[in-house]
Amino acid sequence: MCRNIKTLYNFDPPAGEKEIQDAALQFVRKVSGYRKPSRANEEVFLRGVAEITSATMRLLNDLKTTAPKRNRELEVARARSRAAKRFGTEPLTT
Repeated sequence: MCRNIKTLYNFDPPAGEKEIQDAALQFVRKVSGYRKPSRANEEVFLRGVAEITSATMRLLNDLKTTAPKRNRELEVARARSRAAKRFGTEPLTT
């Protein structure tokens, strides 16, 4: 799994279309091996991003859970803490 693709489900506020599209773009880049496709492949590449975005939006809208919504800020803080431990650096603050 691509490390840049983040969990988008069950957050408050919910993932927006831009966030979902960014994840779809990362997925298509990983699968295709292209960071930026040639002009010959651009249409197919962008269609793939649009289709993955659409499928992801349907998936997120249809999933059901009884778990409480996760807090984005808390999840970011946890990720920074894990990175600090892993790489031996101080966590960044924003």
